[in-house]
Amino acid sequence: MTEHRFITIGQLAERTGVAVSAIRFYEEKGLLTALRTSGNQRRFMRSDIRRVSFILIAQKLGLALSEIEEQLATLPQGRAPTLTDWQVISRGMRSAIDERINLLTRTRNQLDQCIGCGCLSLQKCQLYNKDDRLGAKGPGPRAVLD
Repeated sequence: MTEHRFITIGQLAERTGVAVSAIRFYEEKGLLTALRTSGNQRRFMRSDIRRVSFILIAQKLGLALSEIEEQLATLPQGRAPTLTDWQVISRGMRSAIDERINLLTRTRNQLDQCIGCGCLSLQKCQLYNKDDRLGAKGPGPRAVLD
C-alpha cells in the first residue's frame, strides 16, 4: 500500500464530518470499501472523501441508500474517480432529482390551496375530493402521488 494514497477511518471521519460509526455503516452497506493493514486496521483511499461527500449530498436530496449504492457502483474501484466518472453519475441522477422537484412542487402547491380553503377535510373537500372519490383509488395521498 502506498501510504500517501490512503487514510485512516478517523481521518476520513474528520475530513467529511461524518461519525466513524457512519463510515463503518456505509462500508457494511457496500457504499465504501476499506483495505486492511496487516494489523487489520481499515485504510481508505483519499478519493473516498469524495464518495462520502456524495453520499451526504445524495441523502440530503432524498435518495435512498439503495439508490446511492447503485450510483456509486458505477464508479471505478481502486482509483480516484475522474470528472467524467462523476458527470456520468450526475446525468443519471438528473431525472430522479427532477421527478422529486416536481413532486415537491405539486405537494407544496396543493397544500397551500387545501389549507387555505379552511375545510381541512379530505372527506368533505369540494375542491379536491368531492364525494371522497380519492378514497376509492386506494390508500395514501392520491392527489399528490397520482
